[in-house]
Amino acid sequence: MDLDLTGRHALVCGASAGIGRAAAQALAALGADVTVLARRADALQAVVEALPRAAGQRHGLLVGDMARREALRADVGALAAASPVHILVNNSGGPPGGPALDAGEAAYLDAYGQHLLGNQALVQAVVPGMRAAGWGRIVNVVSTSVYEPIPGLGVSNAVRAAVAGWAKTLSRELGPAGITVNNVLPGYTDTARIEQILRDRSAASGRTREQVLADMLASVPVGRMARPEETGGVIAFLCSPAAAYVTGVSLPVDGGRMQSI
Repeated sequence: MDLDLTGRHALVCGASAGIGRAAAQALAALGADVTVLARRADALQAVVEALPRAAGQRHGLLVGDMARREALRADVGALAAASPVHILVNNSGGPPGGPALDAGEAAYLDAYGQHLLGNQALVQAVVPGMRAAGWGRIVNVVSTSVYEPIPGLGVSNAVRAAVAGWAKTLSRELGPAGITVNNVLPGYTDTARIEQILRDRSAASGRTREQVLADMLASVPVGRMARPEETGGVIAFLCSPAAAYVTGVSLPVDGGRMQSI
């Protein structure tokens, strides 16, 4: 199986922790030069220093914020002009929880901007280099709510579905150029995001964190949360030469929790 990414340049967003950091590590282990992007330079520097590094591999960092899309577009465009980006992993923290009905207009607009419009800005910045190479991989870290809306995450459910539709459309537009576009849908994963969800559900229900967690894990056939590196490995596979004929899919990494086929 051809998993070799030597000579490919990957840009991994949200890479200071969790799934983003795990994806960066997995891509570097397959030989890619990795640029990690997030808002905190100190955290990114620690990630870069810990990345696997073979002879000739070059890793770096880029500080950016999805809420400042024009600056992000310019900075990523400059990065891609200096070193074309062949792999883009779109990954950003989820919106706050709460019922869809209670969310204000600003909550929806902020989430739409951070996720869909942020992804769009990055894709527009890197696709010219992918076209020139005749090779590219775009992987969006989304949510299982693409298939099954998650109670208490009203804004996220709406925006994640929009990202999935956008990605499917892009996969058809970019396929002839040798560029694949896929979504990875993490289930319950041991990250800061799941801790936020546990706190929110505990506060809303009056139950303890441990009780809420037990109920969540009871719905997962494998009986545990995912480790970030398990999702990072799936992302890396989709970016590899072996996955060249996989595009336009939304792939759950959820321990079997989803009820749909």
